[in-house]
Amino acid sequence: MKAAVFHGADAGGLTIEDIPVPQVGPDQILVKVAACGACHTDLHYIEHGVPTFKKPPIVLGHEASGIVEEVGVDVDNVKVGQRVLIPAVLTCGKCRFCRMGKENICSDMKMLGNHFDGAYAEYVAVPSKDVLDLPESIPLAEASIIADALSTPYHAVKNRARVRPGDTVAVFGCGGVGINAVQLAAAVGAYVIAVDINDQKLEWAKELGAAATINSQNVERASKAIKKLTGGGADIAMEVIGNPRTIEEAFESVRVGGRLCVVGYTHEAISIVAGKIMFKELEIVGSLGCPPGEYVPLIRMVELGKIDVSRLVTHRFALDEIQGAFDVMKQGLSLRSIVIP
Repeated sequence: MKAAVFHGADAGGLTIEDIPVPQVGPDQILVKVAACGACHTDLHYIEHGVPTFKKPPIVLGHEASGIVEEVGVDVDNVKVGQRVLIPAVLTCGKCRFCRMGKENICSDMKMLGNHFDGAYAEYVAVPSKDVLDLPESIPLAEASIIADALSTPYHAVKNRARVRPGDTVAVFGCGGVGINAVQLAAAVGAYVIAVDINDQKLEWAKELGAAATINSQNVERASKAIKKLTGGGADIAMEVIGNPRTIEEAFESVRVGGRLCVVGYTHEAISIVAGKIMFKELEIVGSLGCPPGEYVPLIRMVELGKIDVSRLVTHRFALDEIQGAFDVMKQGLSLRSIVIP
């Protein structure tokens, strides 16, 4: 089969190679990949030196949907021909956090395209217990973005930021994940302020429910603009970029008693005045991925048309054109690109 193989950040990115089709274990299934979303996390591996857990070579790609091609001898919950979504992170189901319903911070989690070969390939093998059924009404290729670009902000908005109707929510960063934080917070009934440096992404944010937008390059400070717009600050700020300065600005943008939810990843330190956390009774929470149980209501929202996945996919690339997906990402031209083997 063809696959996009990563040999390391110093080895020139991804190469399209012919590799063996994965062999399925007793509890695994083989999925013929319909599409795999191109995520900024992959760019961290390819260009920013962030290591994968499995030493390269490794097939990247963690946002996939497809058709079940083969099932292991012990599999009884999935059938050949079934349309499935593969969550980005697979959980053990046995550790303390899994037993507490916090599988997204599983002590032994395994990420597709990080701990084992991912879905920038024609086929991928995964445990049958983790996949989710996709209704026929949801377009199969576009459904791939539910695995991360939709599920990550869904968990963040619902469970970590705890957005409620009437809340004022400032979303910093309107990329593939951030734009869905905008859409989901608006769907809850929040007044959403979208912040970015890209006017096209801010236009998309308006189309998907943002009540106001701020181009942070056109104001002295985004936090000041938000405080002026809201009369004191946002109830909730969500940082979906992973930039230390942006996290600090998001923190400064919340009102007394407000909440900051950090969704974006950075390995760098941030500088926040601890006294403000105490005197203003501010909350700072992190959000990682999405627990498996949350995929079911999310898929139902897509099925009911509350979220239009087709609208969120702005670019499509063949496997041998995969570099194009990262090029438009870096240029700020895409919301989500999908790679179609």
